[in-house]
Amino acid sequence: MDLILWRHADAQEGERDMARPLTNKGRKQAERMAVWLHAHLPKDTRILVSPAKRTRETADALELKYEVDANLAPGADAALLLAAAGWPDASGAVLVVGHQPTLGEAASLLLFGETRGLSLKKGGVLWLSNRVRGDTPQSVIKAAMTAEML
Repeated sequence: MDLILWRHADAQEGERDMARPLTNKGRKQAERMAVWLHAHLPKDTRILVSPAKRTRETADALELKYEVDANLAPGADAALLLAAAGWPDASGAVLVVGHQPTLGEAASLLLFGETRGLSLKKGGVLWLSNRVRGDTPQSVIKAAMTAEML
């Protein structure tokens, strides 16, 4: 299984957290990353998105169908994110568009077996895969990309 974690792009500040839209910078970040993802995502990738406006606007840049999942809202538990994605047993690839610190906590659980202070930049992607070597399951980093690097 491939698990692609995409942090929402830069968003406006505001008191109504779930309603914060992307900034102009955020829209450009999302567009650049969407171009990169289109070139690399498998055709049948399942896309899960937080219900927050900024994550939906980030995902909209892909111009692909996605599912909104309340388990991915700001403050979500990393274990719920991994369960929603079907890690590690789902077939194919799953792209999750979400928030910090949940994305970093999910990645650190997979990479280190515990939550650590791992952070994804706004608009950035961390692409993980799983495999078994001998009897040992492993999480593998396939790619890490920021919008600024594109």
